[in-house]
Amino acid sequence: MNPPALELPTLTAPPATTPPQSVLGPAERDQLIRRAKALSWLSLAYMSAEGTIAITAATLAGSVALLGFGLDSAIEALASVIVIWRFTGTRRLSENAEQRAQRLVAITFFLLAPYIAQDAIRTLANGEHPHTSWLGIGLSISSIIVMPLLGKAKHRIGRRLGSGATAGEGTQNMLCAYLAAGVLTSLVLNAAFGVWWTDPAVALGIAAIALHEGRETWRGEGCCAATPIPGEPHDTCHNDCCI
Repeated sequence: MNPPALELPTLTAPPATTPPQSVLGPAERDQLIRRAKALSWLSLAYMSAEGTIAITAATLAGSVALLGFGLDSAIEALASVIVIWRFTGTRRLSENAEQRAQRLVAITFFLLAPYIAQDAIRTLANGEHPHTSWLGIGLSISSIIVMPLLGKAKHRIGRRLGSGATAGEGTQNMLCAYLAAGVLTSLVLNAAFGVWWTDPAVALGIAAIALHEGRETWRGEGCCAATPIPGEPHDTCHNDCCI
């Protein structure tokens, strides 16, 4: 006679519970909206100056990379205007306003990319050598310092507000810093070693990034989606491009 089988107790995990999601009160939301608008106004002022200086330096030096950088500043200035518009009046709580804003920004990316690409290809084909631009070098260094600070602040506010427009504007600021680093590299190599072809090569990279960002903006995707994660802190970021 075989002994009775030993039955082990079944360990059943308790049902997972999701802590309630924190809800912003009216006063806190108003404060965050004021911060978002203030950062957008600051970005608009900086981008206007950056774009003007970059395009002027690009014209003087014959640099397509600097030209692309200046035109990108115009796109980012438009994003700032859109966020200000988004959080003005009754649009503060409008989801339709945010969707329209995303589509408009995407269209500007699609207009920018082919212009930069054709100019860069023409420069490579003709072997046009840009002149040294110390003004462009100084501007690039300034943007590498300023833009990440603005981008991180907008990412945090965008996630707390659940605003994809605000977080997306922050992503554009981070993109501006990356582009500034590329432009700075091309300008320094040209000034120090005469490696002229890095300038149009960087411009082609800018065009490719603009297409990618435009496509993701149109679909409402991209870096640091602003929807808060239930049960986690507001500043938790689950995307690989978050800073």
